[in-house]
Amino acid sequence: MTTVYDFSAQSLDGTERNLADYRGRVLLVVNTASQCGFTPQYEGLESLFRRYSGQGLVVLGFPCDQFGHQEPGDAQQIRQFCSTTYDVTFPMFAKVKVNGDQAHPLYRWLRAEHRGVLTGAIKWNFTKFLTDTGGRVVNRYAPSTPPAKISDDIEALLPSDATESSGG
Repeated sequence: MTTVYDFSAQSLDGTERNLADYRGRVLLVVNTASQCGFTPQYEGLESLFRRYSGQGLVVLGFPCDQFGHQEPGDAQQIRQFCSTTYDVTFPMFAKVKVNGDQAHPLYRWLRAEHRGVLTGAIKWNFTKFLTDTGGRVVNRYAPSTPPAKISDDIEALLPSDATESSGG
């Protein structure tokens, strides 16, 4: 059975990162963009990461320029924007395609595992996929879903001793 841990992706700094490095963690995988109406969600994603990273959550950001050319920057520009505008500290990856023949293998798998409302296609930036500690996709969230609304689902997947110690 394929899991999220079977994939790798190039990080924003250009190194290949094996997602197996996150084995046993709850992952929130998000296609991001710097010039989108949903871009302020970076703040909420970073808040989730800071709140739950000690208990086992990792947010993974994948910049994507397939929707309205809303991620035109190169890796350095994306890193600078995320760092200075939203103080992003969660792992960011190199720009990827999430739909079509050139979609990153991770996104082809994510779309197949949890299809959208009518199709498996991702409709816009900031579509979110939540995986459990076994690397299986448990939910897909629309771009309009604020990160804070995902807290309960994240807490349900974290080890019970972790959520008890966080007061959640």
